[in-house]
Amino acid sequence: MDEIQKHILSNEPKMMEDLFSLIRIPSISALPEHQDDMLACAERWAQLLLEAGVDEALVMPSKGNPVVFAQKTVDPNAKTVLVYAHYDVMPAEPLELWKSQPFEPEIRDERIWARGADDDKGQSFIQVKAFEYLVKNGLLKNNVKFIFEGEEEIGSPSLEAFCEDHKELLKADVILVSDTSMLGADLPSLTTGLRGLAYWEIEVTGPNRDLHSGHFGGAVANPINTLCQLISKVTDSDGRITVPGFYDEVEEVPQTERDMIAHIPFDEKKYKEAIGVKALSGEKGYSTLERNSCRPSFDVCGIWGGYTGEGSKTVLPSKAYAKVSCRLVAHQDHHKISQMFVDYIGSIAPETVQVKITPLHGGQGYVCPISLPAYQAAEKGFEKAFGKKPLAVRRGGSIPIISTFEQVLGIKTVLMGFGLESNAIHSPNENFSLDIFRKGIEAVVEFHKEYAKG
Repeated sequence: MDEIQKHILSNEPKMMEDLFSLIRIPSISALPEHQDDMLACAERWAQLLLEAGVDEALVMPSKGNPVVFAQKTVDPNAKTVLVYAHYDVMPAEPLELWKSQPFEPEIRDERIWARGADDDKGQSFIQVKAFEYLVKNGLLKNNVKFIFEGEEEIGSPSLEAFCEDHKELLKADVILVSDTSMLGADLPSLTTGLRGLAYWEIEVTGPNRDLHSGHFGGAVANPINTLCQLISKVTDSDGRITVPGFYDEVEEVPQTERDMIAHIPFDEKKYKEAIGVKALSGEKGYSTLERNSCRPSFDVCGIWGGYTGEGSKTVLPSKAYAKVSCRLVAHQDHHKISQMFVDYIGSIAPETVQVKITPLHGGQGYVCPISLPAYQAAEKGFEKAFGKKPLAVRRGGSIPIISTFEQVLGIKTVLMGFGLESNAIHSPNENFSLDIFRKGIEAVVEFHKEYAKG
């Protein structure tokens, strides 16, 4: 057992105590009633960063929730790593599906169980504890800055303006993020690409009030029926999106990368069993791993309208609603795609109803070159901690602010995430492995050592 491993084990009780103090704050950015919790969580992070050894830690205002900024300068001429994370979390509902209280963390089966255990309080805590070890043992040779925001789970609406206003403050050589996942606990991987996102709400209005379905059914357009018909026309039988111009800027995955993806260990039977489905679906001509990482997709995220209470009510509803999204790939501009979708739905909507489409939020895709020195330092960090070189993979999720960092700050990002699919982020019973938590700290310590050498 080397020094860093000894340090982690001997200090783990205090680490858990500090991490749990963050998790207990229900910093849910989507719900306005948690505004005070957002500030409390930001202030707690600032306190913990100071304890970890930063020179200063500030809770700074933005157009939305506060931003935590901290920095440690060891040499003005040395390279600077900017660590990004988010302190907001998803709502915990449905609460009845949790085996323990979502904001009262528990350790069971060598895992932390709580909302934010992985996404992103647990993962960002790895970054801070690795930094703390380097500082307190005189091993930090590069400068480090931290920027923790409180709006990632709602699309980071305020952070782009914050970055524009504070370019000099955020100046760095590379950005390091732990907010992604690995292929498996015994299959470490580094994320080299993220999909972008476009998100809308559709409102369909029919009659000026709910109607008796016996008196009016068959004579008046039902907004729910019409909404379903509109949604069904967004994809065809081959799983391709039908919006005109949608694929104009989609980059075809090079055959060399498709070959690499094909060699990633993937058990389709276990994949289906884990999520409880009998068969998979998606765009024709692509594998499952390609469909959920390198190709765009369309999904209905929520749909409602009419009577949904107990029993029956024969009603023809006045309104119907849906929230829908597209995952985008490299080179697809989410602003352009958003307008294309609005235009398309408007063009196929019948005159029997009124259709309103409201864009909610979006973001660009991102690709990290594996030739980047910081990426190679991250590779060595994983190899040291996990005992094997990590695979380079694209992931299907979106972190819109990553592409914004590149556009506004001109800085590339290395996605050094430690999550697992089994961690159930955004779902009940979110959890994080203590073993991977420990290895994550070791990997980030090694990253800084290697990056400072270049």
